[in-house]
Amino acid sequence: MTIISRFAPSPTGRLHLGHAWSAVLAYDRARDAGGQFLLRIEDIDGTRARPEHVASILSDLEWLGLTWDGPVVFQSARVPLYAEALERLKAIGHVYRCFCTRAGIEAHIAAAGLAPHAEDRAPPHPETCRHRDPGEIGELIARGEPFAWRLDMAAAAAAHAGLAWRDEIAGPQIARPELAGDVVLWRKDAPASYHLAVTVDDAAQGVTHVVRGRDLFDATHVHRLLQAMLDLPTPIYRHHALLVDANGERLAKRHGAPTLADLRADYPDGRALADALRSGSLPNGYRSA
Repeated sequence: MTIISRFAPSPTGRLHLGHAWSAVLAYDRARDAGGQFLLRIEDIDGTRARPEHVASILSDLEWLGLTWDGPVVFQSARVPLYAEALERLKAIGHVYRCFCTRAGIEAHIAAAGLAPHAEDRAPPHPETCRHRDPGEIGELIARGEPFAWRLDMAAAAAAHAGLAWRDEIAGPQIARPELAGDVVLWRKDAPASYHLAVTVDDAAQGVTHVVRGRDLFDATHVHRLLQAMLDLPTPIYRHHALLVDANGERLAKRHGAPTLADLRADYPDGRALADALRSGSLPNGYRSA
C-alpha cells in the first residue's frame, strides 16, 4: 500500500511553529515510507480566509523544505462534492434543519447550569430543532429564517454502533460519536462544516494516513461515523502531541503564537528549523505535550 498523508491548513492567518510541527510529521510519515504528501487548503470560511495567507502558507512550506505531490487542492472548489454528500445523508434521514443561534445555545447552557464548552469545540446543542413540529419548521422556512443542517446523532450512532478505527499512537479505538452531540454538517454562514468537508476530502484524495494534533482526536469519532454513513474508507490516524510554550499554553493563532515569519531571523534556512523539530530541539522554550 502506498502511504498518502496530507497537510490541510486554513488560510486565516500565518503558519506558526505548531503548524510546522504537524506538517513535518505528516510529511515524514509519507516520505519515510516512500509515499505521497498532499497539500489541501481549507478555505471555505469566506469570512476569515484570505488569499494572502494562502501565498504565505506555500512560501512557509517551501522554506521548511516540504514539497507536496500534485496540485494544491482548495476546498472552495469542492463545495459541490460536499453538497452531494449532504444530499446522501438527507436521503438516509438522520439530519435535520437547525434554526438555533450560537447565542441561544450559550443561553441554554447557562440556564441549565452546564459546564462551559472547551474553546476548540462548539457548545453542546440543546437539540431543540430535532423535536420541532413540522408545521413550525415550515413557518420558519417561509419567513426565510436561516438554518444549518445537523446530524441526528442519537439515531445515526445507534444505526452504526461499534465502529472501529486505529490510531498509531493511542491504538485501536471504538468510535463514540454520541459524545459530540448533534454536530453541524452544513453551516448557516459557510458551506460544509469541518466534519463533513474533511471526511469527504480525505476519501476523495485517497488519504491513507491522517496525521494531525491530538486536539482533533474527539473529532475522529464523528468522522468515523460519517465514513460509515457515506460508505467511505477509513484511514489510519496518528494524533500527535501538541506544542506548548513555557507556560504550558498551546500554540494557536488566537493566542498570538509567533509565526514562522517571526522565526526566520533565527533560522535563515527553514530546513534547519524542520530538522530541529524532528530532533526535538524546539526553540524558545517550547515543548511537546
